[in-house]
Amino acid sequence: MDFNLPFELTEFLKNLDRFIDQEIRPLQAQDDNERFFDHRREWARTDFEAGGLPRHEWEALLLECKKRADKAGFYRLSLPKEFGGQEVGNLWMSVIRDHLAAKGLGLFNDLQNEHSVVGNFPVIVMLRDFGTPAQKEQFIKGQLTFETRITFGLTEPNHGSDATHMETKAVRQARNGQDGWLINGEKMWTTGMHTATHCALFARSSGAAGDARGITCFLVPCDTPGVKIEEYLWTFNMPTDHPRVSFTDVWVPDSAMFGPEGRGLPLAQSFVHENRIRQAASSLGAADFCVKESVKYARERKPFGEELARNQGIQFPLVELATQIEMLRLLIRKTAWEMDQMPHPEVEKKLSDKVSMCNYWANRLVCEAADRAMQVHGGIGYSRHKPFEHIYRHHRRYRITEGSEEIQMRKVAGFLFGYMGPNKFA
Repeated sequence: MDFNLPFELTEFLKNLDRFIDQEIRPLQAQDDNERFFDHRREWARTDFEAGGLPRHEWEALLLECKKRADKAGFYRLSLPKEFGGQEVGNLWMSVIRDHLAAKGLGLFNDLQNEHSVVGNFPVIVMLRDFGTPAQKEQFIKGQLTFETRITFGLTEPNHGSDATHMETKAVRQARNGQDGWLINGEKMWTTGMHTATHCALFARSSGAAGDARGITCFLVPCDTPGVKIEEYLWTFNMPTDHPRVSFTDVWVPDSAMFGPEGRGLPLAQSFVHENRIRQAASSLGAADFCVKESVKYARERKPFGEELARNQGIQFPLVELATQIEMLRLLIRKTAWEMDQMPHPEVEKKLSDKVSMCNYWANRLVCEAADRAMQVHGGIGYSRHKPFEHIYRHHRRYRITEGSEEIQMRKVAGFLFGYMGPNKFA
């Protein structure tokens, strides 16, 4: 067994760090862009007078960062070579995301809105695997040139984890001699709708509530009559770009159908494992950052004339967190490596439980690490002058999104007790 990272990967990390130091940190330092990352960050990022949306200046800065990363050859790393990427696998992306998150808060990697100099592109992979030639031509190029943006309309006010019970309906209706669909329903947490050009909208087109088949996905232009943003939902972590959107008598032609009719659910699930293992790696890196910052502070802080780190009440909780971080890092890298050894459909059958283990535990761990960092740092740790509250508020959502930890634990239990997975028929 060889646990060394590939030489090419370690060299890439060095080049990535060099790029960040030479290009991105100076960009963060200019024009008072630090306001987006220091104690002013929430107010600088949020336009409270515009419903809590991200400020234009904030999103413009993120876009400039992405463009520089793309020009330097880092941004598209995970994409297939046909789209300008290097087609690296899950191990590479897990190590990179861990590495970036462990650096702390900065323009190079701000996970509040999934921003990073090394991009993650689930929608482009979906388009490659399920899109028509016309959709690929329009949207893949558009996504990479930042001309189109597709948001995700799956969750509803009354349905989240039980997506097969969605109430949004699509019925066949021809208009002006053109076959198409009439869609009615409502969606929640359609992140990015304020700048999106299209919504990947999931609707039941046949079958009964609870059926896995009968759900169809449509690429609906956001300016289609009947599409209406009802409200932006303010969250624990601001700014917000997570609206509730209604779709009232929205008509789209057959060409808007994304993937096979009635088989939309596989689209929604097509990238879940890659997203979960990479997001777990980000939570792991952020947890590592919290622990290391706490250790550093505990050695520097000297209440009553002695290092804070001398107290076992400080040492032991950080020891437990550091131990979990080391164990989880091994599991994430092993699972990511195993994912790279098999065709994508096999991951669901053979490794889905391990991916869920990594994800739900990493998300819980980072919240514990951020909370402990606040405690070790005392009052200053609770303030916005340290990044721990920001890390906690951001990563807390992942115990609910990307599949709630209860749903993921149920997946692990299904494999463990033989209700699903390789042991199902044992």
